[in-house]
Amino acid sequence: MSEEKNLKEEVKEIDFNEIIAKYDKESAYRKVAGFTGRFISVLAILFSLFHLYTAFRGVLPAQIQRSVHLTFALVLAYLLYPAKSSMPKDKIHWSDICLAILGAVAGLYISFNYEALIYRAGEQTPLDIVIAVLAILLVLEATRRVVGLPIVIIAGTFLLYAKFGSYMPGFLNHRGYSLSRIVSHMYYTTEGILGIPIGVSSTFIFLFILFGSFLDKTGIGKFFIDLANSIAGKAVGGPAKVSVLSSALTGTISGSSVANTVGTGSFTIPLMKSLGYKPEFAGAVEAAASTGGQIMPPIMGAAAFLMVEFIGVPYITIAKAAVIPAILYFTGVWIMVDLEARKTGLKGLKADQLPKFRKVMLQSGYLLLPIVAIVYFLMNGATPIKAALYGIIISVLAGAVRKETRLNLKMLMEALEAGAKSALGVAIACASAGIIVGTVTLTGLGLKLGNGLVTMAGGNLILTLIFTMITSLILGMGAPTTANYIITSTIAAPAIMKLGVPALAAHMFTFYFGIIADVTPPVALAAFAGSAIAGSDPLKTGINASKLAIAAFIIPYIFVLNPALLLINTTPVEIIQILATSLIGMFAVGVAVQGYFLTWVNKLFRIALFIGGLLCIDPGAYTDIIGIAIIAVIFTLQRIKSKKVKK
Repeated sequence: MSEEKNLKEEVKEIDFNEIIAKYDKESAYRKVAGFTGRFISVLAILFSLFHLYTAFRGVLPAQIQRSVHLTFALVLAYLLYPAKSSMPKDKIHWSDICLAILGAVAGLYISFNYEALIYRAGEQTPLDIVIAVLAILLVLEATRRVVGLPIVIIAGTFLLYAKFGSYMPGFLNHRGYSLSRIVSHMYYTTEGILGIPIGVSSTFIFLFILFGSFLDKTGIGKFFIDLANSIAGKAVGGPAKVSVLSSALTGTISGSSVANTVGTGSFTIPLMKSLGYKPEFAGAVEAAASTGGQIMPPIMGAAAFLMVEFIGVPYITIAKAAVIPAILYFTGVWIMVDLEARKTGLKGLKADQLPKFRKVMLQSGYLLLPIVAIVYFLMNGATPIKAALYGIIISVLAGAVRKETRLNLKMLMEALEAGAKSALGVAIACASAGIIVGTVTLTGLGLKLGNGLVTMAGGNLILTLIFTMITSLILGMGAPTTANYIITSTIAAPAIMKLGVPALAAHMFTFYFGIIADVTPPVALAAFAGSAIAGSDPLKTGINASKLAIAAFIIPYIFVLNPALLLINTTPVEIIQILATSLIGMFAVGVAVQGYFLTWVNKLFRIALFIGGLLCIDPGAYTDIIGIAIIAVIFTLQRIKSKKVKK
């Protein structure tokens, strides 16, 4: 009882909202009371209702749908996010009100002048140009506040390139464009700010974020933790395995690595520490598991929905392709957690401290119905918009089954408000990334950079992949996953595809490394959030998280070299074989990284196991046979060594 009391007191002392605001810039918004606060709440609710209405009645013409979405996003961004972090969080500065009004004017200008703008067909009036310049500046400033400065610098650099490209050397040179041509292209076409990124944000992404908000209100987060406890709590290193399992489940409805880390980590990290895990390892386990949530089907990170539009395949195709890589990722984390626990002699929780699986499922299993329903609708040909809409409706109905999870009117309004606020970061990032995409389409920069990347790599696929990985990881230090994916998929993915890689594999490669940047030092935001809860050294936590997430650094290379891992052109028998041998390979890689199996593993065996593991993960009969042979020999020798040590 005293341990439980100490654990509760430790959790109480942690300000989780402060941690989220520090490491997840999108969550650092104002908390305003009074009439102003109520006005902002009403705006956020209307934002959500607009998307529910268009999902139900049909999406509006592209430019109107996207401009209304942008209008709400800009107005709320300026009302919720202060210009400087030092400014008060409980009141709004008059300048922010002015900027919010200008955001409304710029955003609604397209909706109110839609037909006139179409008839003018590129011949904009002076007022059109002024509004376009204003919209671009407002988007960039909102991005700085909501997302961060790095992506603003990137977008600004692309704008300068569009204007002054005639001064650039070599293959980067182009004739340059006038200011009016640039701003018109960026704001009045569906190639720039109102392009594919914000188009996806204004349809699929918003609704899935709203779906997550409704599920959260039903208490599904607590259900996931109870479920994970009932399954893994008693196992060796139980609390860490609970962290892995609950984060994988929560990640299916959360697109934020940091928010996921803090949400489930508020329970799992103090529990891991109380049972003997080092703070650096406890924080790293949660960060690695939470980051993997974005690659976990059926509902992945927001960037997965962008992939639907970029490569023109149904969402269910992307979700199916992600299944084996996601299983391998979480298996890798699970294995290393297990080996760490065995290496250090850490036990699981006592049976009387844990909920019973049967009881958890009987009491709250119905909360899984919305997720099951979404999978069903997607597999039966429903669009992601309709699937998300039905999921929201079913989450409300499922919550009504029991009094504890029933959503009253206040909770419904809170879910609508929370969903809108959660979607702001993605909407603003997509608008800013649209400037980058717009520059690429205007100047042909994507093809030039793609050719340049291939030339720099000497036409070598592995070097091209390494350059793409480094670019994604660097971008991940300052740009959210969504913006990261948009940039790399626009520039690097075509270069990879040029070398004969299928589009799905090329885009999944950039998607993976955009996500894993959250646990890659020196700037590993999810790991830093985990370290803040654990009270550990951030850099050491980041290094531990990178080790635990080793699968995410290996698997993308494997599925590019052998797309069968993404279930491209495979039979059911091949799928079973790929999954079985890949899991064996992932276990070998885990042992190689941790250096432990029954007893300590020497360096030579670790290198051999790592190679054998990679051969097993790579689908193919010969690689599997060689890999399994290497692993079998070393594991046999380890068993003999273990028996000698025991004697």
